[in-house]
Amino acid sequence: MFHVEATAGKARAGWAETSRGRILTPCFMPVGTRGVVKSMSAEDMGRVGAQVLLANTYHLMLRPGADVVAEMGGLHGFTGWEGHFLTDSGGYQVMSLPCSVDDDGVTFRSSYDGLLQRLTPESAVVVQEALGADIQMVLDVCTELPAGRDALLQAGERTLAWARRAREVHSRPDQLLFGIVQGGAELDLRSEYAEALVDIGFDGYGIGGLSVGEEPGEMLAAVDAAVRRLPPDCPRYLMGVGDPAAIIAGIGLGVDMFDCVLPTRLGRHGTALTSAGRLPVKAGRFARDASPIDPTCKCAVCGRHSRAYLRHLLNVGEPSGGRLVSFHNLAWLADLVGRARRAVLDGTFGELSAEVARTWGQDLPVVEQADLPVVAQADLPVVEQAEPLR
Repeated sequence: MFHVEATAGKARAGWAETSRGRILTPCFMPVGTRGVVKSMSAEDMGRVGAQVLLANTYHLMLRPGADVVAEMGGLHGFTGWEGHFLTDSGGYQVMSLPCSVDDDGVTFRSSYDGLLQRLTPESAVVVQEALGADIQMVLDVCTELPAGRDALLQAGERTLAWARRAREVHSRPDQLLFGIVQGGAELDLRSEYAEALVDIGFDGYGIGGLSVGEEPGEMLAAVDAAVRRLPPDCPRYLMGVGDPAAIIAGIGLGVDMFDCVLPTRLGRHGTALTSAGRLPVKAGRFARDASPIDPTCKCAVCGRHSRAYLRHLLNVGEPSGGRLVSFHNLAWLADLVGRARRAVLDGTFGELSAEVARTWGQDLPVVEQADLPVVAQADLPVVEQAEPLR
C-alpha cells in the first residue's frame, strides 16, 4: 500500500500503490474540480509532471452526473487523463456552501439549478465508485476556523461516525478509501480522531479542516499531532494546502500528498511562483523584459516565452496569458516537490527546507539534518484560502 524508500527525520520519500500503479511521494495534486484543471488539458497535466488530479464529488454528481461519467468510462475515459484521480467527497462544500447538516448527512441546494440535493456518507461512496476514482475520500464535516470546542467536537464526532459508515459500504477493491482527521486546532482532538480512524482502518488518511482561518503555527502543530498517530505504512494527505513554504514544512512533518487551487488561481491572475518568490508578471517593469518567468525553470513556458510577452497577454485580457502562467506554476511546484523527494533520498532535506525559508521570506524553522521538526510552532504567514470551487 505504501512503501517508504528513505527518511530524513520525519520527512519521507516513498510511493503509494493503487490498482493503476505507483504514485511517487511526496507529490502535489492539481485541482480539477469538474474533471479539468481550469484552462488546462489532460495533455498539459502530463507535461507539468502531475501524477494525480483531484476532482470534486459534489460538482460532478450535479453536472454532468455520476451516471454520465460512469457511462463514458469513468473519470479517466471521460476526461482523457491517464494518470490517477482522487475525488474529494464534498466535505469542503459543507463548509463553503449553504447547507443543512444532521447526523445522517447533508442537504443543500444545487448551485446549478437550485434543486434540493442530499449527500450521505453512503451515497458519497456510491457516487465516487461510479466516478471511478483511484482514491476516494470519506464524507466529512469541515469547520471554518477559529471555532469553539463544542463545534469542533460535533464536527469531529460526525466525521468519525460517517467514516465508519463509509467504510462499511465501500465495495470496490480497485479504489482506495481514505479517512479524514478533523479536530481544528485542538491538538488533543487531532490525536484522538486520528487514533479512532486508524482503529476503523483505511488505505490512507487525509488531514482536513486546515488552511481555513487558523494561525499558521496552529496549522503545523495540528498536522504534527495527527501525523504522530497515523500508521507509517499508509499515505498521509494534507488537504487544501498549496503554499510552497507550507508544503515543505508539511513534508518535514511526514506528510506525503498535497492539493490546492493556489498555483492555478495565482496564475490566472498573473502571479508566478519562482525560485525568487512570487513574481507579478503584469507589473509594468516587465514590459521590455526578454527573460523567462524563472531562468532556473525548465518548463515549456519558460523555454519559449518572455516576461514581456506574458505581461502583454495578461494586460490585454488574452486568456492564454493566465493559462501559460498557470502551466508554469504547476510545473514549478511539481519540480519543488520533486526536489524535496530527492533531498530526502540523498539526505539534504534540511538544506532544502532552509533554502525555501530564505527564498520565500518565511519564518520557517531551519531544521537540522539529524532533528527535523517534531511539533512545529513556526510563525508562518497565513496560507491563502482556496477558491469556493475546490
